[in-house]
Amino acid sequence: MLSRLRRYRTARTLRRHGLPDRLWRKLRRELYLLQNLCVRQAVRLRERSTLLLHDKAIHGVQGLNMNLEMKAVIAAQAALLILELDESSYDGWKELIVYPGAFRARRTVTDEFGISHEQVAPLSGESWQSGPLVLSWEDVKRDSYQRRPGSHVVIHEFAHKLDALNGRVNGMPPLHPDMPIEEWSHTLSRAYERLLRQLERGQACINPYAATNPAEFFAVLSEYFFTAPHTLKHHCKDAYLQLRAYYRQDPLKRLKH
Repeated sequence: MLSRLRRYRTARTLRRHGLPDRLWRKLRRELYLLQNLCVRQAVRLRERSTLLLHDKAIHGVQGLNMNLEMKAVIAAQAALLILELDESSYDGWKELIVYPGAFRARRTVTDEFGISHEQVAPLSGESWQSGPLVLSWEDVKRDSYQRRPGSHVVIHEFAHKLDALNGRVNGMPPLHPDMPIEEWSHTLSRAYERLLRQLERGQACINPYAATNPAEFFAVLSEYFFTAPHTLKHHCKDAYLQLRAYYRQDPLKRLKH
């Protein structure tokens, strides 16, 4: 019954709130992550983008006026992560806040001696487990319109939302039934430890921020998976294969067409 009701609501939303053709063509032309999709993927992504825009309240702060195109830029790239996942993957939260540029957040960190310190640092994005997702529009634009391998704030923060679906943000999103948890854990733990060793030698092959913790490792790997699949597969082939199985996509294959 719930499944039928959801299908009915989805169909009604797509009929009433579909993205205008002119805007969708512009997004396909200008957002590089959308340029290598096949027809089926493009149609599905347009639908997912529409549903995301309808479901989430996206609003600017500090004087930033979010028009439909700006909202669609975020939604289309966020929808790319769940292109082959369940459409309910972003359920459980409703608000997306967008700042004009980097915003400041206060953090409590513990140093190597166990002493806590408060820090205020500029951020380009932030994802709260059961709360809103926060983005810097300046960083969204920077990552959306020009290819910056391994850097994409929308992918990074929405990957955290997928990670949180298991109840904890720990680098393990809900896996598909055909994906053994042990294989995921072993593969990503081994890749994470290898990155830590590389950093000790000053030879990191991907963004060092990935070494912050397993949650950031998964988010950064997701950035590379979609924006620099060649790099990820070359340096972390087993991790690439795990992400390919999870996202049910192969960005590297798309680039060959």
